[in-house]
Amino acid sequence: GFALSELHGTVKEKPGFNAGEDAAALRKAIEGIGTTEKTLIDILTQRSNAQRQLICKAYQDATGRTLCDDLEGDTHGHFEDILVALVTPPAKFDCQEFIRAIKGAGTNESILIELFASRSNHQIKAMCDAYLAETGRALIHDLKSEVSGDFEKTLLILAEGKRVESTNVDVAKAKEDAKILYEAGEKKWGTDESKFIDILCHRSVPQLRQTLVEYKSLSGKTLQESIEREMSGRLEEILVAIVKCVKSVPAYLAERLYKSMKGAGTTESTLTRIIVSRSELDLQEIKAEYKKLFGTSLYSDIEVRSIK
Repeated sequence: GFALSELHGTVKEKPGFNAGEDAAALRKAIEGIGTTEKTLIDILTQRSNAQRQLICKAYQDATGRTLCDDLEGDTHGHFEDILVALVTPPAKFDCQEFIRAIKGAGTNESILIELFASRSNHQIKAMCDAYLAETGRALIHDLKSEVSGDFEKTLLILAEGKRVESTNVDVAKAKEDAKILYEAGEKKWGTDESKFIDILCHRSVPQLRQTLVEYKSLSGKTLQESIEREMSGRLEEILVAIVKCVKSVPAYLAERLYKSMKGAGTTESTLTRIIVSRSELDLQEIKAEYKKLFGTSLYSDIEVRSIK
């Protein structure tokens, strides 16, 4: 909601905002001799996405061209990517990331896992609508041809956006679900994956938080530990991601950022996707979790990466 993003995003509405003025300044920065990067950065990072959409409209009205096209023509590399991401509506941006994940040789499963495990029903529906508008096809239909097995089944349920949204917690039900999970995994020979998929993809987040507590007291292990012991491959990855997002989406995304910078070569696209897509939602909390988990500041880690 609006009040929440006021508290937890790093990018806020600019008071006294004037789309026409901003569009003119951007135009000058782009059309002048040598693009003035500072103007682009100052304007595009200090307006909310809704304000950026108004700037795009004013820019197009004034020039007959789209700001997106002009940024693509005038800037390069990762800088171009992040500016274009900033002027793209959030649902369309998610949709483009989805397309990037399934395009080309081999599907990028880790992007799919991040998108579907960390987004709310509302965000997933908006992404599916954007996909239909962009491609004329149903996202679920195209997803089916890219993935298979239990991993596919999990993604498809998440893509339907059917997670219960109630904030009420039914403790008896959480105990019952914990027992079902325990009996479907740790307690039996061979795992009944369908039970894990069903419970983790359908129950509300507060309900699942309680289930994690009940599971630990029943089995002595965390649900994440059990999933890691009982399963493997992409199914294990996505179920673990769901569990992490149930506990804390910001902590999950902080970890994704850390890994994208720590490996050989920074995965710039992950950096761009997470920072832009969460800048008005929970980037403050992601920064706090990052510091708590890794002992360094996200800001300084990005700075160090970017100089290389």
